[in-house]
Amino acid sequence: MQDKLTNFFLNQEEPLQGTLLALHDYILALHPGVSVAWKWSSPFFTYQGKNFCYLWMDKKTRHPYIGFIDGHKIDHPLLISDGRKQIKVLSINPEEDFPHEAMKHIFKVALKWSQNEDNK
Repeated sequence: MQDKLTNFFLNQEEPLQGTLLALHDYILALHPGVSVAWKWSSPFFTYQGKNFCYLWMDKKTRHPYIGFIDGHKIDHPLLISDGRKQIKVLSINPEEDFPHEAMKHIFKVALKWSQNEDNK
């Protein structure tokens, strides 16, 4: 499984590869309870064993995005549902700087929701 995960990142062309690797590192650094695995043919992040978010690329633009599993619970103007019922995505342009403040806010809320789900 780890080989598929590694190959996913290494088989991307720049600037996509660098952007995806930076997002990978950013998400893993959020909390010690966050880990990554290869699930459903994509890098999937879990928080304390619960599915949290994943990385993928838009088919039209080839821009990477972060899909939030419980995105429907997060209200932020940069998150879009694109017809999905539960998942919202944050699109990242590999040619621009990350929207750090937005990402910080979105991940803070997403982790809070995941923690609240664990405490029920």
